[in-house]
Amino acid sequence: MEISLTTPALLFPAISLLLLAYTNRFLALANLVRKLHDEYIETRNQHDEFKETHKRKIILWQIKNLRRRINLIRYMQGLGVLSFLGCVGCMYSLYRGAAAVAEFIFAMALLSLLASLFISLAEIIQSTKAIELELSDIEELEKGNIFTDIISGNKEN
Repeated sequence: MEISLTTPALLFPAISLLLLAYTNRFLALANLVRKLHDEYIETRNQHDEFKETHKRKIILWQIKNLRRRINLIRYMQGLGVLSFLGCVGCMYSLYRGAAAVAEFIFAMALLSLLASLFISLAEIIQSTKAIELELSDIEELEKGNIFTDIISGNKEN
């Protein structure tokens, strides 16, 4: 099978859009980190010790989760850029008439893109864990105790 100049060029728009999506995820996480940092500082100024420590633990867990996700996004972006560079290198090799080198570089570019997508999947899984934590925290707040159940007339067991 022989590749032409248009083969790696076909990946340019796909990789560009993928890198844009990765950058948007990174920016969203950066904003969330700033917001959580402000909340963490705010909890230090509260006087209710139990609420303060509980909320701080949740915020610290979220920050650790965000740190992992940011690292994953960094690897995703790096592999995406490497794939992009591989496509350029492949096109240059084809232009110079080195088809065997071009095929090798293109294969490496595809593997880099594949690795980037797998890391993206891992980051998505990590992000759903963070959302589940938020939901469990909300569910915990909504749970009543025996006194609130009696007052509200809730008969659930």
